[in-house]
Amino acid sequence: MAATMKPMTPIQLIAIDLDGTLLADDGVVPALNIHALQQAMAAGVLVVLATGKTRGSATAVIEQLDLKTPGVYCQGLVLHCGDGSVWREETLDRETAVDVITFVEAQQLPYLIYDGARILASSENPYRHLLHKKYHEPLPELAGPLLPQVDDLRINKFLISDERSNDETRARLETLVNGRATVTQAVPEYIELLPHGTSKGKGLALLLQKLGIPWEAVLALGDGENDLEMLQLAGVGVAMGNAAPAVKAVADYITLSNNEAGVATAVTRFVLSPHE
Repeated sequence: MAATMKPMTPIQLIAIDLDGTLLADDGVVPALNIHALQQAMAAGVLVVLATGKTRGSATAVIEQLDLKTPGVYCQGLVLHCGDGSVWREETLDRETAVDVITFVEAQQLPYLIYDGARILASSENPYRHLLHKKYHEPLPELAGPLLPQVDDLRINKFLISDERSNDETRARLETLVNGRATVTQAVPEYIELLPHGTSKGKGLALLLQKLGIPWEAVLALGDGENDLEMLQLAGVGVAMGNAAPAVKAVADYITLSNNEAGVATAVTRFVLSPHE
């Protein structure tokens, strides 16, 4: 199940995506994953969460694993210290934010705004509840019309939903922002719009620089488009068995699916028993 493997450097840090990777489809961390990661941490390997979601969505996982490490959240836009405090944050510029809000409201598309620790919705919509129930984010607050509030917000990113015309709307958003922002997608229900030049991979790169750990000593695991960069840069990039084809194409190794504790399989192979 491996692609062309890079020369193996001892792993010092494991970077793990949440949905579709560490978490099974029911939102629970398989016991085998917990056991393997605890063994890795006992051996001195750092475990870092790298997710498109907020730190608040990961509270249960952080407690389960007793993580004291910093983490990469909101697609790398918000980097947290081990104690939960924010040490770096990226936001969209006002002009781009205004253009995007104007566009989605004209198209009558449901959208959500990440504003620091808060997630906001201008009105009630099913994607507000889906984010909470399926992806375990805090329930977005109903904040009323957001365009008049734009100067009071620090917008990290947008989630925009159009499942009937997803690709068309994504293309229109890319044309609208014209390089001023990054458009990506981690899950089918939400198109994400981030500050230009930001990504989960770049956020992890900043964290590694802070920790003094080279990419060659990183095991990265993920399943979605937003994981591509960190899998390509890592010493060992692992795609889940349920990963998108583009993710599998760049991975060094394809493990079992998230519902089969594929994280545990990869951690055992590359960290706990790397010479077997």
